[in-house]
Amino acid sequence: MARDPRLLGYLHRALGHEMAAVQQYMAQSRICDQWGMEKFCAHFRQDVTEELEHVQSLIDALLKLGTPPNATQLPAVRLGRNLSEMIAIDLVLESEAIRLYEEATEYCIRVRDFEHQSLFAKILNDELTHREELNKMEADLPNQGAET
Repeated sequence: MARDPRLLGYLHRALGHEMAAVQQYMAQSRICDQWGMEKFCAHFRQDVTEELEHVQSLIDALLKLGTPPNATQLPAVRLGRNLSEMIAIDLVLESEAIRLYEEATEYCIRVRDFEHQSLFAKILNDELTHREELNKMEADLPNQGAET
């Protein structure tokens, strides 16, 4: 099977993005735990689990193409000084993911690679859901007094 370098680029960029998200959400979960914010700690832990599922799917796709996964150039984790800042930072992270997966999905449609198009579209849908959840959390903050 000929390997499409652009597809491999999308897969590796996606893997790096998902690994960075795992680090960020894990760190935020631990901070919320230290702040005594169990509800938000649990939310970020759930995000870690979902992002790890994306990592697994992307690694599987790379291995199936005979390419070792490589996500060594991860962006720095951004934590925020309070819950509001964390959510704002995470909204940026999710928006970047959405752009990446939209672009990758469109590319796969153009080259008629429906297997990878399906993978990217599924992850895109998950990221759209994450953004909706973050927007809801952000909207609920003033009512819950969750600022620190």
